[in-house]
Amino acid sequence: MAKQKQPKLKRTYQEAFLLNDKEKEAIEVYCKKCKINNKSKFFRECIMRTVMDYFIKNYPTLFEKHELDNLVVSHNNGA
Repeated sequence: MAKQKQPKLKRTYQEAFLLNDKEKEAIEVYCKKCKINNKSKFFRECIMRTVMDYFIKNYPTLFEKHELDNLVVSHNNGA
């Protein structure tokens, strides 16, 4: 069976942000130490990791968080 290629998602949107001197220096030192040559990819991966972590932690449930926090589960071993 032939393996189908998924179409590449073309990046058409640009976002920009500013750094102060210390932030810029920290990024430069980090990238040099970790041998990161593609800062765009690095920033994109860091941002998307944070976004996905948020979605995973805040996945919709049937109950509100405070209801789940107060939920008590008792184990009845047939006694």
